[in-house]
Amino acid sequence: MGNPNSGKSSLFNALTGMNQKVGNFPGVTVDKKSGSFKINENLAVKITDLPGTYSLYPKRDDEWVSYKVLLNQDPTIKPDLLIVVADASNLKRNLLFCSQIIDLKIPVVIAFTMMDLAKKQGTQINIPGLERELGVPIVSVNPRKNKGLIELKKSVSLQVENMNNLPPRDFIDTSALAPEAVNNLQQMFPEVSRYAAVHYLINHEHFNLSDSQQDQVEQIEIDNKFNPTKTQAEEIMQRYSRIKSIMHKNVTEEDTLKKHLFTDKLDDILLHRFWGYIILLIVLFILFQSVFWVAQYPMNGIDWGFGKLSGWLTQVLPASGLADLFINGIIAGLSGIIIFVPQIMILFGLVTLLEDTGYMARISFLTDKLMRKSGLNGKSVMPMISGFACAVPAIMSARNIENKKERLLTIMVTPLMSCSARLPVYTILIALVIPNKYFLGFLSLQGLVMMLLYMLGVVLALAVAWVMKFFIKSEGRSFFILELPVYRGPRWKNIFTTMLQKAKIFVTQAGKVIMVISLLLWVLSTYGPKEKMEAVTASFNEQIQKNPGNTDELKVERGTAYLENSFAGMLGHAIEPVIRPLGFDWKIGIALITSFAAREVFVGTMATLYSVGGDADENSSTLRQKMSSAVRADGTKVYTLATGLSLLVFYVIAMQCMSTLAVVKRETKSWKWPAIQFAYLTFLAYTISLLVFQLFK
Repeated sequence: MGNPNSGKSSLFNALTGMNQKVGNFPGVTVDKKSGSFKINENLAVKITDLPGTYSLYPKRDDEWVSYKVLLNQDPTIKPDLLIVVADASNLKRNLLFCSQIIDLKIPVVIAFTMMDLAKKQGTQINIPGLERELGVPIVSVNPRKNKGLIELKKSVSLQVENMNNLPPRDFIDTSALAPEAVNNLQQMFPEVSRYAAVHYLINHEHFNLSDSQQDQVEQIEIDNKFNPTKTQAEEIMQRYSRIKSIMHKNVTEEDTLKKHLFTDKLDDILLHRFWGYIILLIVLFILFQSVFWVAQYPMNGIDWGFGKLSGWLTQVLPASGLADLFINGIIAGLSGIIIFVPQIMILFGLVTLLEDTGYMARISFLTDKLMRKSGLNGKSVMPMISGFACAVPAIMSARNIENKKERLLTIMVTPLMSCSARLPVYTILIALVIPNKYFLGFLSLQGLVMMLLYMLGVVLALAVAWVMKFFIKSEGRSFFILELPVYRGPRWKNIFTTMLQKAKIFVTQAGKVIMVISLLLWVLSTYGPKEKMEAVTASFNEQIQKNPGNTDELKVERGTAYLENSFAGMLGHAIEPVIRPLGFDWKIGIALITSFAAREVFVGTMATLYSVGGDADENSSTLRQKMSSAVRADGTKVYTLATGLSLLVFYVIAMQCMSTLAVVKRETKSWKWPAIQFAYLTFLAYTISLLVFQLFK
């Protein structure tokens, strides 16, 4: 464990390599990374990477996770030994945390990172002298270059052999901290150190104690007039006083005012009041376009591969309901999961690249002011921008937002960003109802409408977040405390490991829910009332016998009839009275239902409903012609300007993505928030689409 940006995760990755597992800590959505490595031939250990924290006074969820482990309040982790990672270039602050750990009386090895940076700053550290002062072993490591790992393992091995040889003295005089209250508490819990007893008094409400124990601790506080704020202040002052004394003896620092590092010079540009935002927009544009452009090739390859597999299975397997379930249910559902993997891997690879280089913290810093007005914070911008590519990995990336309320708000509004799956819908509908006109010779009206659809999602996301912040309560206050790390080169091994981990999490966890819903949609679209389906079969068999030359065309029409009379088709007819005020007919209703699997399914559904065979992309012009000429029972056109704009707005806003709902459920650990998200987005989509239709009708 250690401070954020101290190189803790780098050391963890260097020690464990690919022998890692990622889960969640109990009760919170905080990554729990664990792995294993060999100290020597006879000793293998399990190692856990605890979330970064600045001190033993937690404020955020991830800090509470580390705190409870250290105070022996986590039922899943009982640490035998701690490797405390300390940034040598920020030694004073890092030693505060190290000193608190030492006073907990848990076996410790301190690993100094960033020694090369400390030397560049003109800082010279006497490690043997610090070891004598602290009473614990200290090892210099550089996990990015795999230096010092052998020495670290030797030091850990010695500590394991001498597990009971704890630091000989307290770092500070803990007997001066609320002595009477601490004495009374240690009579209740004789196994805890004096310093741990102080934390029992301060945070016992969060500990796993019985009701009677809680009452006893509370009574000790009252009897001794225990003041937690005063005690904490006294402790921190004592620690910094001793740290100053130790550093005076063992650390030589050059005057920092004389040293203007590369990081500072680069920040003058990247955090500039004007150019900083221009550079940020360029970086985000490249990020978004990279996810969209680069991912389309493997996604097209996956789509092609599953298409070929489905075609081959259709020819090989005998025609039966079981084969149809396997091909159009299981295989189709699996393709709907796997096709998102390239976007997830590329997005998280690029985000990890930005984090590794140190620019991610700058993005949060630059955008915090705007985000905060809507109830979010600077760390919300990356998930929201990532949502333009795909909401699934975007919502997963919201984990780095510490405040529960702001993280939940980000998750709730991210689906309003127009993802790449909406693009096929936008393209065909804009081409259908928006004239291909140009202003000033180069400004396309269709392009402007496309841009307005994307802007509509952003504006609504900020507006919804602003409204929701009054309804979603948060126990803790919102802090945006950010350390700007130094700029460094990326660690490609770490990026590759992160990409694989995120893909595995999505496929194994969110994929389960997606597969279930895919199978459910297949059942609804394949089956219907027996009498209706048999009537369709008999009718088309008769037509095929009479017109054998039109067999292929009649089979496509039969597929459309099956869909219309299936349970999904019945739902389309059932919801038609509800969606008619928006300008939609029953066929659009079916498309709304089937595109819940994925928004781009809208085009395929329309191709089926309007009897367009083959690949939808290759026949897009034919499909547009069919849709353009579609009429209602009274002879009026279906796709007027009002209907087209209403449908476009509906697809901008509505939550029509089961993959997103599955991920929201996983991230919030409840069906409550996906249900609220689905309900409010559907209501918002219906209301605004209704207004648009009535306005342009």
